[in-house]
Amino acid sequence: MTTGLNLCVLTISDSRTEAQDASGNYLCEALQTDGHRLSARGLLPDDKYRIRALLSQWIADPEVDGILCTGGTGFTGRDSTPEAVQPLLDKEMPGFGELFRQLSYADIGTSSLQSRALAGLANGVFIFCLPGSTGACGLAWNQIIRHQLNGGTKPCNLATLKPRLHER
Repeated sequence: MTTGLNLCVLTISDSRTEAQDASGNYLCEALQTDGHRLSARGLLPDDKYRIRALLSQWIADPEVDGILCTGGTGFTGRDSTPEAVQPLLDKEMPGFGELFRQLSYADIGTSSLQSRALAGLANGVFIFCLPGSTGACGLAWNQIIRHQLNGGTKPCNLATLKPRLHER
């Protein structure tokens, strides 16, 4: 990797505390192990307006390069992460959700269709929305995200696009 990025981690859960947040803890550790910096961390209940408010703060911060959200991507009545994030995106990255579900199928079979994992770009900030399980976060980080945030990944990666994201 050429240089680490400044990343934020947001856990979306009605039941977890930071001490019980295994998925958020995993992502914080993994990104730092791979040479990135943890810019901020948050834990919010499944409330799309509170989620949007915090994400909007981070998206507006010129020092933030990316955001990893965990939780709220399922189908229950309270799961609202996709609905909170999609209106904030300038561009969606449909391949992320497609690839995540394909890889997840090997682990959990057809249950993978219940994941509404997604990713996109907002104001030059990469946003990844992952399921709340630690296994899903590990799969997404290790098999997809870490490679795309690594400037050395060939033939191309998101990290090297960063300087060009605000082109007009």
